[in-house]
Amino acid sequence: MNIGKTVFTQLIAFLPEYEFRQCVHRYNGNRKIKIFSCRDQFLCMAFAQLTYRESLRDIEACLRVAKSKLYHMGFRGKVSRNTLANANEMRDWRIYADFAQVLINIARSLYVDEDFGLELDNTVYALDATTIDLCLSVFPWAKFRKTKGAVKLHTLLDLHGNIPTMVVITDGKVHDVNILDEIAIEAGAIYIMDKAYVDFARLHRIHQCQAFFVIRAKSNFVFKRLYSQTVDKTTGVRSDQIITAAGFYPLKDYPDKLRRIVYFDIKTKKRLTFLTNNFSLPAIVIAMLYKCRWQVELFFKWIKQHLRIKKFYGTSPNAVKTQIWIAISIYVLVAIVRKRLKLNRSLYTILQILSVTLFEKTPFYQALSSMDYEDEESSNDNQLILFH
Repeated sequence: MNIGKTVFTQLIAFLPEYEFRQCVHRYNGNRKIKIFSCRDQFLCMAFAQLTYRESLRDIEACLRVAKSKLYHMGFRGKVSRNTLANANEMRDWRIYADFAQVLINIARSLYVDEDFGLELDNTVYALDATTIDLCLSVFPWAKFRKTKGAVKLHTLLDLHGNIPTMVVITDGKVHDVNILDEIAIEAGAIYIMDKAYVDFARLHRIHQCQAFFVIRAKSNFVFKRLYSQTVDKTTGVRSDQIITAAGFYPLKDYPDKLRRIVYFDIKTKKRLTFLTNNFSLPAIVIAMLYKCRWQVELFFKWIKQHLRIKKFYGTSPNAVKTQIWIAISIYVLVAIVRKRLKLNRSLYTILQILSVTLFEKTPFYQALSSMDYEDEESSNDNQLILFH
C-alpha cells in the first residue's frame, strides 16, 4: 500500500464503498445534507471506537488536532461535536445496521471453514442476550426495572469464527425468548440456547424448518420416557432418553418426540439436562455442543471490554442503536482484515495496535505484523477462537 497513507485510511479501504452508498440511499441518509455526510459520521464514530474516545468533545478535540490529515483520511465535512450529535440523533440507525450485515456476510464467507472444536458439517449458532445498563432518568425510553434502565443486545453467533450473524437491540423488558420469532431458521443448522429460550411452540417451529436445537431443560420439565439408549458413563453422559412432553400445553405445542440427555460436568460438578431434536449425533457431542454456547458469553464480555458500547455519545434510541451498530461494524471489519491479511494476531492485539497507530503513515501489514508484541490473551484457554 501507499506509504503516504495513514493506517486509518488503509483500514477504511477495506470497507465496501458501493454497498455503503446503497445503504445510505435506501434510507435517504444524505437527503438535504451538504457538509457532513453519513460517511463522515461513520468515520468519526469508527475513529471513536478504535481509539476509545470518552465523549463527543473528546472525538472533536482528537480529530481537530490532526486537521491537516483529515481530508486524506476520508473526511470531507468539518468535524464538530454538535454536528456529530445531530447526525447520531437524526440519521436512521438502519443505515448502519444494514451495512453491518453486509460486513457480516463478507466475514462469514471468510470464516466458514474456521474450526470451533467440533468437526461438524452443520452451521452451528449460539443464541443469547446481554444487558447494557443505562440510567433511567437519562434514557427514559430504555425500560427495564422500576428504577433502572437498560437495553438488551440479542445476538445469534456463528461459531465458525464467532461472527454475530443477527443482532437485535431492544429495551431491557423484552424477554429473551421473543427473539426466536425474529430468526429466519436455516435448514440443517444447529441452534444452541440456554433454558431462558424454552418455549415448546417456538422450538417446534425450528423442528418443522428441519433445523436442530440443543437447549438446557428447566428443572420442572415434566416428561414421559419412551425408551433409553445405552451410554458410556466414563464420558460424563449419565442418560440418553427418547421422550415426549407430559404436560398438556408442552405436549400440545411440541407433539413430536424429543431426546433428553443428562450430563455430569466433572470440572464444575454440575448435572446438566439437555433437550434436542437431533437423534443422530452421539450424546457426548450434544453435551460438547452446549459447552460451545459459552462462546457467545465470551463475545459479550469481549465487546463490552474493548468496544465503546457501555458509554454512549447520545441519549435517544436512534443514537444508541447507531453507536452499537457501528461498534459491531468495526469488530467485523477488523475480523475481515485479520483473515484477508492472514495476520497471526488476536483481535485484541490488532485493536490495541490500531488505537495508537491510526495517524501514522506506515504500511498497514507492517504496522500490524512486525511489532514485537506478545498476545496477553493467548494463554487463556477460554478465549474466543477468533481472538487467538
